Amino acid sequence: MPEIHVLDNPKKPQVVLRNDKGDTVLPALWLRARSPDPSQRDVVTGQRLMNPHLLPDDLTLVSARHEGAHLHLGFSDGFSGLYDPMELIEGSVLTEGCPEATLWRADMPNKPVYLWATLQNEKVLLKALHDFITLGFLLVNQTPTQADSILTIAHHFGFVRTTNFGSFFEVYSRPDSNDLAYRPVALGPHTDNPYRTPVPGIQILQCLQNETSGGFSTLVDSLAVAQQVRLEDPKGFDLLSRIPVRYEYRDATTQLVAVKPMIELDGAGHMTGVHYSPRLDDIPLISEEDTRAYHAARKRLGLLFEDPRYQLHFRLNPGEMMMFDNNRVLHGRTSFDPSEGHRQLQGCYIDRDGPRSLYRVLKRKFS
Repeated sequence: MPEIHVLDNPKKPQVVLRNDKGDTVLPALWLRARSPDPSQRDVVTGQRLMNPHLLPDDLTLVSARHEGAHLHLGFSDGFSGLYDPMELIEGSVLTEGCPEATLWRADMPNKPVYLWATLQNEKVLLKALHDFITLGFLLVNQTPTQADSILTIAHHFGFVRTTNFGSFFEVYSRPDSNDLAYRPVALGPHTDNPYRTPVPGIQILQCLQNETSGGFSTLVDSLAVAQQVRLEDPKGFDLLSRIPVRYEYRDATTQLVAVKPMIELDGAGHMTGVHYSPRLDDIPLISEEDTRAYHAARKRLGLLFEDPRYQLHFRLNPGEMMMFDNNRVLHGRTSFDPSEGHRQLQGCYIDRDGPRSLYRVLKRKFS
């Protein structure tokens, strides 16, 4: 367990974070900006009342002592106040306060399947949100299937994102439609709308009718696939995560373009997902050698996305829905024959941060 220690040297007092990796001196600027004092930070919102960007460059700690369960710290700009050591420990780790991703393949033992009625219970909802954040998807059965029930479902998890397709969209076979999703053809694993900035974070797809023998849904964890590519071909993985690609969508009233790498990394260099859609991406103009290496890595990525070892394959029946992280979990479907009957799904998008915010709120409530 990390601990906070005070080195009370009259000439150079220091506050130290001590853990199994050793001692880390906490800089004066870092400490000063974290003051919880009501003169420095609003007690309701937690937002700062002072601007730490304007603190003196040469700010120093001039006094440090234990005062009961707290620390009393004084600084060269004249400010002094109390600090909670536990808050300093928590603030020393850059974390979103959500569980880490768990990679999965098609043979995962327990799929995250819930009943809509049970998700009205906040403790069950918290567990479902934990599953969603770690696995990147949820399957929910017995959902309401009225004309706009998809919006009620979406608002249970976050805020609906409206696009040129509307607040929600209907997925059924339509000749001459403006997207292949509205044809009966098979769709390989893909990211929805990689031509947007930002890409829709979470997609919800709900089945209203399915009278066909085909049209099975597929889901693939891009993190598990890309990890394998990274092991096999580190240079190819680097190219896919570094070289920007152009994605475009257009119809009579819309032209959307985004330029970004196929593999998405966060600020710490950790992979968060992909922008993958062979229907929409252009190969970048790079050297002949890099083009071949890029193509080989992209090809391997695509083959693994189609590999049955990585791909969940299931039928959505009326009232059943899937919710998935559109950046992380690729989705697709097998082809179907419209002459067999009607197959209709409704879909919508919500932002990625909605379920994560709700998870933190419920976690705090039940802790």
